[in-house]
Amino acid sequence: MAYPAMSGYGTAAGDDPLQTAVWRLRSRACWADAAALLEPNTASAALQRASLLVERCLYTEQGWAEAEDALRTAEALAQSDDERGAAACERGQLAYASTLLAVRDRADEARAALGRAAALIAPGAKGRALLDFRRGLLAENLAHSPQSARAAYRRAHAGATAHDDPLLLSFTWRHLAGLALREGELAEARHGFAESLRIREELGYLVGTAPALASLADAETEPEAARLRAEAGRLFKLLGGVPTWLADQLTPPAATA
Repeated sequence: MAYPAMSGYGTAAGDDPLQTAVWRLRSRACWADAAALLEPNTASAALQRASLLVERCLYTEQGWAEAEDALRTAEALAQSDDERGAAACERGQLAYASTLLAVRDRADEARAALGRAAALIAPGAKGRALLDFRRGLLAENLAHSPQSARAAYRRAHAGATAHDDPLLLSFTWRHLAGLALREGELAEARHGFAESLRIREELGYLVGTAPALASLADAETEPEAARLRAEAGRLFKLLGGVPTWLADQLTPPAATA
């Protein structure tokens, strides 16, 4: 899940105080409050604001109209190919989230938008890594093509490493580990999930820590799995049941006779 268009903003000492404030709110699931700090009077600010509200949709299944409005503003202000490509990438992510969460089937729109972003964002540009990751999400969860997803996640992982984007790395580690788990590669899965969790804890990305704990639990044996799942459950409750889609994963399996 998820997507971090503003990866790294506000996460390091010496960052702009506004970005630090935005990051703190975002990481605690306060996307609307974070977005309210940004005046959408430049392409960059409008895009960041839209990205926050798109992320809120994916984590809460709410706020779709606000995200659409913010995205239209970002699309209108975009002038360079990079800006237009980044806006298209967010458009694709919003359509993907809508489809994945069964709000409305927008799979074709998601594919078209990410294809448009690929034509606009230059290979090797920082935004390309995020685009590759999101194309991997489409391949894995909508096209059900794990091979294509793995290739896209690996490109995203390499790009995130090259551009020193630890938050995006936490996503690529987690999704590559998920594919490994599906194939029974437990050691590889545990390593990837543990790296994702480590990065999120170091960054203070609280809203992403519960999913990371739950994923690691899926690759562990008891009693460690139960401990990790309980910790994830506490964080999940602390954040008011966000991300919403984690609830099923945290529900213990029913006892069988």
